[in-house]
Amino acid sequence: VQLVESGGGLVQPGGSLRLSCAASGFTFSNYHMNWYRQAPGKERELVADITSGGGSTNYADSMKGRFTISRDNAKNRVYLQMNSLKPEDTAVYFCNTKIWGRAYWGQGTQVTVSS
Repeated sequence: VQLVESGGGLVQPGGSLRLSCAASGFTFSNYHMNWYRQAPGKERELVADITSGGGSTNYADSMKGRFTISRDNAKNRVYLQMNSLKPEDTAVYFCNTKIWGRAYWGQGTQVTVSS
């Protein structure tokens, strides 16, 4: 199982970024996918999740209305569109799934929101 995130970077407050996670080594379309983030000195927190078919999504309260999770099962990718970014969104963002009770993580992509 391999998860590789990309798309992070430095963005000004109010800006947007689109994160991507490329998955391999498992039947992607069968599994629920999650985005987490971890800010310096803080615990890792769930940002958003999406069901295997993409028909249902959930978001942490602070991300509702600003972030959108989506997936393309034909491309084995999950995305996180982030709009209206705030300095408090600065964190490393991780892609995650759980297979047979074991959690798999990507290496993360840094998102920095600063003027």
